[in-house]
Amino acid sequence: MIDVQKALNEYNKYIKNYNIKDDKIALKVAHMLRVKENSKNIAQSLNLETEDVELAELIGLLHDIGRFEQVKRYNTFVDKNSVNHGAFGAKILFEDGLIRNFITDNSFDEIIKKAIINHNRNQIEDGLSEREMLHAKIIRDADKLDIFNVALKEKPEAVYESEHLEKETFTDEIFREFMNNEQLDYSKIKTHADVVICHFRYVFDLNYKYSFQVVNENKYLERLYKRIHFENQDTQKQLETIYNTANNYLKKNIL
Repeated sequence: MIDVQKALNEYNKYIKNYNIKDDKIALKVAHMLRVKENSKNIAQSLNLETEDVELAELIGLLHDIGRFEQVKRYNTFVDKNSVNHGAFGAKILFEDGLIRNFITDNSFDEIIKKAIINHNRNQIEDGLSEREMLHAKIIRDADKLDIFNVALKEKPEAVYESEHLEKETFTDEIFREFMNNEQLDYSKIKTHADVVICHFRYVFDLNYKYSFQVVNENKYLERLYKRIHFENQDTQKQLETIYNTANNYLKKNIL
């Protein structure tokens, strides 16, 4: 049995262990609640049974549980400078036993674990069952939808961890991978501006029509493009190319 309200109550207890006045912590507290709702909406758009809708909500609520300890220990969201937050969250939940605070029934453990581990990977791992793949795709879409939202509403310093993003440039290899429609190699990210490319690249990783419609209706790509400006003119031209490429792909997928 999945009791979403019980899980939410436990979540509110858990976050009291952290400094919610910290901008990074506060950002993630709100993000996880919104991803929970995004997951529910996507699941409902697919006409899933109630159990899978509730399971999607639970995964949405827990997907970034590793972020709190990541910030506490390393003061960063940059995985390559700290830990893989998806794998770290799965460890906290399933190796340290925190999962039983949120759900007593262990029959969903493998689905939850694989969804969380795969939510931030470049690609979903091979070998998942049909139901595991379903929930891995739902959480990946739900997470990306709110990352667009966060990138537009939160302070750029909190999102990109840079006080002078406008002075930065893109790494050539990351830009090349984007333009060649390749999976971005996050290990090659060198500048905070590269994270901007990652955000536009997310539209290529969406799985469901509902998700494309949300991006389109909220004008996430257009608003993100208009919000970011670089002093280097070549970088600004690259940003325009990135936006146009991503927006053209979006339009093709909402027809």
